[in-house]
Amino acid sequence: MAESTPPSADLNEVGVLRRREIEARIVAPLLEAFAAEFGRERVLAVARRVVVEIARQQGKELAERRGGHDLRTFAAAKEPWTRSGSLEIQVLEETDRSYQFNVTRCRYAEMYRALGIPELGALLSCNRDFALGEGFNPAMKLTRTQTIMEGAAFCDFRYWLAEPPSTSTAPDSAP
Repeated sequence: MAESTPPSADLNEVGVLRRREIEARIVAPLLEAFAAEFGRERVLAVARRVVVEIARQQGKELAERRGGHDLRTFAAAKEPWTRSGSLEIQVLEETDRSYQFNVTRCRYAEMYRALGIPELGALLSCNRDFALGEGFNPAMKLTRTQTIMEGAAFCDFRYWLAEPPSTSTAPDSAP
C-alpha cells in the first residue's frame, strides 16, 4: 500500500483572508443546521471553544516554524494575515516587550458582511487573536477593547509580555 502524503502544513500559502472565506462558506451553514437541531447558544459555545483551541495550537506551530516566540518574531509573522491588503495596520509601538497597533481597515469584516454572516465574523476570526498569542508565547498578553467587526472605527491591538515569575526565593529568616 502506498504511503499517503499529508496536506500542506503551511495553510498560510493561500492567505488567511481567503482561508477564512472558504471556512466561513462551509462552517456557517453547518452552524445554522446544528443550531436548529441543538440550540443556537449551545452550538456557538462549542464552536467558540473549538476555534480558540485551533488558534492556540496554530500559535504554537507558528512559533516553531518561525524559530522563536518573542514579540518581534510574532510581529514579523503577520504577513499571511495582512496579505493583499487584508488588514491595514498602523503600528504604534514595536519593542521587545510591547507590540501595539491599530487595524484601520479589516477586509475580514467586509467579507463576513458580504457573505451575509457578520455575526459570525467575531466568532470565526476575532475570537482567535487572544489564543493565537497565548499559543505563540504563554507570557504574551493581548488587550483589545474594540473591533471593526463589532462596529468600531478601528481595532486596538495591544500585545505585551508579562513579567516572568521570579525564580529567586528570599532567604529564610531565623527568629
